[in-house]
Amino acid sequence: MDLEARKISFVQEFLRLQNEEIVNQLENLLHEQKVQLLDLEMKPMSRDQFNNEIDQSINDVAQNRITSSKDLKSRIRKWD
Repeated sequence: MDLEARKISFVQEFLRLQNEEIVNQLENLLHEQKVQLLDLEMKPMSRDQFNNEIDQSINDVAQNRITSSKDLKSRIRKWD
């Protein structure tokens, strides 16, 4: 059984669950596993990369390639 078929089978079985405690445990397990995976994938930024990003940010401000928080909030309000 391939991964997609296994996921579909799992979701179908999950939807049949009537026990809230099992649902809670599965939710917790999923959350914990996602956090662990994210921790494994995250790597610290090198000092050179950090400095390059700062330089790029300063350049973006100098070139007026920024969006103010006020403008961003205004745009977000229009999403609904």
